[in-house]
Amino acid sequence: MKCLKVNFLMSLICFGLAMPSLHAQINNESTLMTIGGKNVTVGEFMSIYLKNNPKADTLGNKVIRKGEIINKQNLLEYLELYINFKLKVREAEDLGLDTLTSFKTELNGYRDQLAKPYFIDEPTIDKLVQEAFDREHYDVRASHIFVRIGPDAAPEDSLAAFNRTQMIRDRLMKGESFEKLAVEESDDPSARDRESNQQHAFIHGNHGDLGYFTVFDMVYPFENGAYNVEVGKVAPVIRTDYGYHIIKLTDKRSALGKVTVAHLFLMMKKDASKEDSALIKQRIDSIYQKLQQGSAWDTLVKQYSDDKGSASKGGVLPKFGVNRMVPEFVDAIYKMEKPGDYSAPVQTPYGWHIIRLVERKLPGTFPDEKADLKQRISKDVRHQIAVDMVYNMIKKEYNFTEFPESKTDFYTVVTDSIFVGKWDINEAKGLTKPLFKLGNMLFKQQDFAQYLVSKQKKSEKDKIPAFVNKSYKEYVNESLMKWENAHLEQKYPDFRNLMTEYRDGILLFDLTDQKVWSKAVKDTVGLKQYYENNKKNYVWGNRVEASIFTLKDLKLSQKVRNFIKSGLTDDAVLKEINTDPHKILTVENGKYSRKDNKFIDMVPWNIGLSNDITSDSSVVMINIRSLLLPANKTLNEARGLITADYQNYLEKIWIQYLRQKYPVNVKKEVFSQIK
Repeated sequence: MKCLKVNFLMSLICFGLAMPSLHAQINNESTLMTIGGKNVTVGEFMSIYLKNNPKADTLGNKVIRKGEIINKQNLLEYLELYINFKLKVREAEDLGLDTLTSFKTELNGYRDQLAKPYFIDEPTIDKLVQEAFDREHYDVRASHIFVRIGPDAAPEDSLAAFNRTQMIRDRLMKGESFEKLAVEESDDPSARDRESNQQHAFIHGNHGDLGYFTVFDMVYPFENGAYNVEVGKVAPVIRTDYGYHIIKLTDKRSALGKVTVAHLFLMMKKDASKEDSALIKQRIDSIYQKLQQGSAWDTLVKQYSDDKGSASKGGVLPKFGVNRMVPEFVDAIYKMEKPGDYSAPVQTPYGWHIIRLVERKLPGTFPDEKADLKQRISKDVRHQIAVDMVYNMIKKEYNFTEFPESKTDFYTVVTDSIFVGKWDINEAKGLTKPLFKLGNMLFKQQDFAQYLVSKQKKSEKDKIPAFVNKSYKEYVNESLMKWENAHLEQKYPDFRNLMTEYRDGILLFDLTDQKVWSKAVKDTVGLKQYYENNKKNYVWGNRVEASIFTLKDLKLSQKVRNFIKSGLTDDAVLKEINTDPHKILTVENGKYSRKDNKFIDMVPWNIGLSNDITSDSSVVMINIRSLLLPANKTLNEARGLITADYQNYLEKIWIQYLRQKYPVNVKKEVFSQIK
């Protein structure tokens, strides 16, 4: 039923058509008609008219279709349909269907979906999609030095972290080694060697090298820093939600894409001696030589590879992107041109590899990639840029004004109890100053205190100023969205009309279902009476009672004919012919009218067996047993058609009743100007 209602609503509503330009004497707010004393405007009528006539368009003050001016008769016909529609809606309102909780819940659900585009800046999304497309055609390799600081840290903490980061960058600019400073100063532990323990073996530090990556692999600000600096250069200090970064771009090349490779792997222990390392190198060189001399790849992998998980599959690894493997491994793949190519032995921190390319898929064209990129952006932090653009537009439009000192008052009244969901609003009872102003509405400290109470829950403990800053930002943004949401109908006539159409459509569906559709199905007495009164309308034409035999083995055609002519039943003929599991003969029997079956239509309607009809690799024969003269259809035989006609009858009677109950007055002079 839900899907049926959605399809019903969509049949009423077609998106994206403009309102017509009308004569100066009337406008979209002019009253076109009254129904039971309620006004219907020109704009409301024409909005639905155009949306239900997708081939209609406007030219100056003329509504045209297929290049011709729509005539008065066309509009009159649609006006009658529209009046019937509004009469049903009016009846639903009088019955109180628009006050039901179920109705309000359903309409609000549709509204939430329809409102979403108004809270995203589409031009910004388009720019982000284009940027992502451009970037996915390149891979970059970068190193970083990281200084940790939370996203909502107090200003003094953020400033201290920034100053520390800037001092490190200044040292770089004076010539100190990036790798050395990464080991000494970075808060990223992967920069330094990590000694073996119970959880892991010895791990070599990367000295800040993050390897290769592409679009969406890193948080967006970091990605920007890497893609907007020249190779060999150090970017300005970058801030992410994790802290500050000093980024050095070490390489940029055409995209690797998504690849599937196989490898033959010889593992090297972390504490291997020089002698052991030399022996492993000799082994991998020997295997590589066998490969060059023609030995089968799969055989060598199964015999020698230490990666037993992939060895049974020819060494094939799951498909991956550029950021999923260490740089040395990826570097070797870049050099391969076609599937089947393999590398010379490659050393990584894990051991030695010979790598074989299985498949490589590069990024597609913009039309191919656009939808996927847009979907990925919707789930990425960069999507917030488009949302923030809307926040800023709302602030500007409604003269958003903040009183910053009012927020800092909460630094002293919010306590750690809020992290266990037990903060008492009485702690802020003395706070009454304004926080910010939006339009003609003032948001005060007590409003924010109520928000904090409603949102508090058990969470990880944080510094109070950082928590307050984060909560305040969320409160402001939520308030902006609620304000804008409340004014959508007022600001956007198209949205207002659309909501009216959805509202009326839901009411129309629910009431029509009660009065017509479901009633016609459930009212068996009324349906039977309607059938008896209109039986003459449901008549069979000339028909035949026949069996259609389809035989796959043409050589058995005469045998089948003989069985049929001998008087065997259809089932008996099937049993005689289908003597093995393969059904070479099928039969369909019944009563047929013209156009019910193409083979029935191909033969003369005479009692008896037809000539063979060749169809593809089969032969078809028709056995007509009797000719049936015209006769009345029974209720069961025509139930679907009779039910549909009964529904039309119920609706006609209902409309007559509604037109008597709610007088309709169309303003002819206004309607004539629309034409």
